[in-house]
Amino acid sequence: MSNIILLGLVSLFTDISTQMVYPILPLYLSAVMGAGPAIIGIIEGIAESLASIVKLFSGIAADKYGNKKHLAIFGYASSTINKIIILFASTWTGVLIARIIDRFGKGIRTAPRDAIIAESAEKSKLGKAYGLHKGMDLLGTAIGIFLAWLILASTVNSDNQYKTIFLYSLIPAFIGLVFLFFIKEKKQEVVKKKIEFNWKNLDTRLKLFMVFIFLFTLGNSSNAFILLRAYDAGFSAQNAILLYFLFNMTGSLLSYPAGILSDKIGRKKILCAGYFLYGLVYLGIGLLTSSAAFIALFVIYGFYTALTTGVERALIVDLVPPEHKAGALGLHAAIVGIGLLPASVIAGFLWSWLGPSAPFIFGGVLGFITCIGVSVILSVRRKEEGE
Repeated sequence: MSNIILLGLVSLFTDISTQMVYPILPLYLSAVMGAGPAIIGIIEGIAESLASIVKLFSGIAADKYGNKKHLAIFGYASSTINKIIILFASTWTGVLIARIIDRFGKGIRTAPRDAIIAESAEKSKLGKAYGLHKGMDLLGTAIGIFLAWLILASTVNSDNQYKTIFLYSLIPAFIGLVFLFFIKEKKQEVVKKKIEFNWKNLDTRLKLFMVFIFLFTLGNSSNAFILLRAYDAGFSAQNAILLYFLFNMTGSLLSYPAGILSDKIGRKKILCAGYFLYGLVYLGIGLLTSSAAFIALFVIYGFYTALTTGVERALIVDLVPPEHKAGALGLHAAIVGIGLLPASVIAGFLWSWLGPSAPFIFGGVLGFITCIGVSVILSVRRKEEGE
């Protein structure tokens, strides 16, 4: 359990750092560097997708060589380097380079970190473990957003206020990195004639689940577009950041109980409820513009995150042999990352060609399709694997 708490603290402080920067980055790119929605979509999509294949190979390497802790340290260190580059970037291409380094680091660390969590938790409490970690992760996100809002609200509107936030974000990044060194990785027994990680050998339900996750991701573009939509609907930069804070705080509070509930009633019900809520939120963001509606939608968006993020990882661990945990988790992260390039590019061009509602209507429809698809594939052999 100590590893789970330590990794939660790592994610908490890293996300404080990252989310001091992330919610203001679209506005910084737009207002200071003159980048439009299409450029922002390309930046986000390229940054995510170039690192996607790393997520898969990082997971496979962690399973094969047992170097999960070292991979995690390298990955989190990249997040710190990213902040330094953004601080000194003078054009959007500099920000693109920083985002690539950041996402590359995330690709390196995600699967090994999630595998350490699985190894540190009882099998019957996987949902609880991932829920606790995600809750601490989102708490860090909420704190980071709130700190960014405080700095924006207390400084004169200029390029320097963004630079101030970028500079302060380095402090929690370094703190989070320190906690990693206290992780105690379990030594794995060497298995003779170990079967290599292979797509063909995966559980059919898991393969179909991955297919629907990719489809879902095509409509799940960067949260930068949600923030841009809030600006477009009349929210100031400061108030839009508070909406993002509300979303993450809701997710933080609910992730732990959602994980526990998935251990008790099964992953399928929790996941399908989450994808359904996502569909409602995206349609609402696309079609509604009132302040009250946006506040409610951002709260519901927090419910969606709590119901899916940690539970997806617990489901994947349920459906693979123990020696392939990191590989399967890395495959999931890679599929999501690969889907984010077309997702963000599609969203950017839909916005430019058809208006700000278009990418959200598209994403909402895919959310409903995923809800139905996942419900069907996880209904097979219901009595097994927690179903």
